[in-house]
Amino acid sequence: MNSYYLWTIGCQMNAADSDRLGAALEQMGVQPVDKPADADVIVLNSCVVRQGAEDKVVSNLAWMAPLKKEQPQRIVALMGCMVGPKSDDLARRFPYVDVFMRPQQFEPLLEMVGERLGVDWEGCVGPLTPNRPDVTCNVPIIHGCDLMCTFCIIPYRRGRQVSRPIPEVALEVETLASRGVKEVTLLGQTVDAYGHDLPDQPNLAQLFARLNEINGIERIRFLTSHPRFMTQEIIQAVADVPKVCEHINLPVQAGDDGILDEMHRRYNRADYVDLVGRIREAMPGVALNTDIIVGFPGETEEQFQQTLDLVAELKLDKVHCAAYSTRPGTIASRTMDDAVPEEEKTSRRQRVDRLQKEVQTEINARLVGQYLEILVEGRQRGKWQGRTRSHKLVFFEDEAYHQGELVIVKIERSSPWSLQGSLAVEAKIQVLRGDV
Repeated sequence: MNSYYLWTIGCQMNAADSDRLGAALEQMGVQPVDKPADADVIVLNSCVVRQGAEDKVVSNLAWMAPLKKEQPQRIVALMGCMVGPKSDDLARRFPYVDVFMRPQQFEPLLEMVGERLGVDWEGCVGPLTPNRPDVTCNVPIIHGCDLMCTFCIIPYRRGRQVSRPIPEVALEVETLASRGVKEVTLLGQTVDAYGHDLPDQPNLAQLFARLNEINGIERIRFLTSHPRFMTQEIIQAVADVPKVCEHINLPVQAGDDGILDEMHRRYNRADYVDLVGRIREAMPGVALNTDIIVGFPGETEEQFQQTLDLVAELKLDKVHCAAYSTRPGTIASRTMDDAVPEEEKTSRRQRVDRLQKEVQTEINARLVGQYLEILVEGRQRGKWQGRTRSHKLVFFEDEAYHQGELVIVKIERSSPWSLQGSLAVEAKIQVLRGDV
């Protein structure tokens, strides 16, 4: 029992959960391998937000059956949002799976591994900070969600909101900085609700201020925000705290008030437009991303057009658009008829994507000729790649080693999805002084 394989699908929170479980297993002496067939412990970290994600999980689970038959002592575990409070049905469907774990509930697997190894896992496992983090790293700061959007399964699978105290988060970020991390992304289903459940009720702005003090950390990001919790204090903190990046992920989900009400989003179109205006007033160069669902039960063509008009009006930096799919257990699945035809959902999604491609083409073209600070994250196809403070993906060529460095790149070409440029070594000092 000395090796593990961990497969992950879904959001950044799932990726962070996998990093933490991996850290725990490695503290017990179990090391990662690249192929499930080589592993003594196989873990699949699941997502069920979309039907496509759930289908991939089920497909990969099917591949585990022969591996378990070949080596019965191998441990197969399923974790993540596919696992609810009761796992009886999952156990019937996948009898070869040994352990079912809800998000962040690693104890059942760690206990089983500890028994196989003959060790007390609680005595072996300390803080779950990733051992070999990348240049950038996700840091969960609030788990769960107290909102009950009718389309969403997350509150039923991740539970109520639970925030981590500021000292605990700061200690983790300090540890990550000591391991070479330059950028942290603070995670939560409703990240700007951070601290509301803690005794002294700190907020996200206060957490920004504390993490800004940590040496070695160059950038701080956060997601996902909810319009209801994005206060003026948080907006001003993003504008004022030097290391916090001017990049906000603010899902709107729909542009029609009737659909927003059916979704239980707790704001209307005018509220969202006003919020975007206040954010841009505080930070003229801010990058705003959003999520949209098309084909929600009962959505008419006129209501969809309201969403399309909102995309055209606000000209946000990125729009992730998905067609609605029924999630069993949600309010919508129990009370609404998923009657919009699949071909119509696909058509609406494609119309949003086409419009947003035009918007992104226009936004990125304005960056050509500018000198931008890039945090280099790695190489791809012979080019260095990294991101601006506003999360734009940038590629440049250079023979020197730049992993983890902050460099200045002059942008020479743009597309809707990325930017291309050249390293501007001499411009770095000028840019930092504000001369360029």
